[in-house]
Amino acid sequence: MNVIVVDDHPLVRVGLSSALKLEKNIEKIYEASNIQDTIKILTMNKIEIAIVDLRLANESGLELIRIAKNKNIETKFIVLTSSLNREDFERAKDLDVDGYLLKDAYIEDIIYAIHVVERGKKFYSQEILNINFENNFLNTLTEREKEILIEIGKGLSNIEIAQKLFISENTVKKHITNILAKLNLKHRTEAALYINNILKFGNAV
Repeated sequence: MNVIVVDDHPLVRVGLSSALKLEKNIEKIYEASNIQDTIKILTMNKIEIAIVDLRLANESGLELIRIAKNKNIETKFIVLTSSLNREDFERAKDLDVDGYLLKDAYIEDIIYAIHVVERGKKFYSQEILNINFENNFLNTLTEREKEILIEIGKGLSNIEIAQKLFISENTVKKHITNILAKLNLKHRTEAALYINNILKFGNAV
């Protein structure tokens, strides 16, 4: 099969291309750094797999995929990104991308994903799926419970949370009990780690 690596950073392109050249099933590897050049290459050549960075300088890798699909280019697309943002992943899924991988993935994982996608299946990074799974639980919380969870993440005590949100300490305790039950957590320390992990990766609360 033929593969194209689309990334605006030359070192990333060269590094990934060099690693993929060792694969027997990959015949030719193309490189591009922007939408225009990529579409030209995809139009003029039969390329089975495109590995596309989410952000291409001032352009969007997802916009590239949208344009290619509108032109009925028969290439399967794998997004390779450093973003764990839920909105980016959802937009990629809306475009029916075939794969979604993180840039810190091992080359063996990328090659495995290529072969999975080549066989007509989807391959999404487990880290991405975990973050979205966590957000599904988060959506079961009420707005007040979300507020309290955020304050727990900041390290505030029950009394401090009560004073900040103008509610009683007893009410805070009841909300925390509900939060732990809904998120299937045992301690407020786990709750703090949970919310900080989600906020760290840019997911909306």
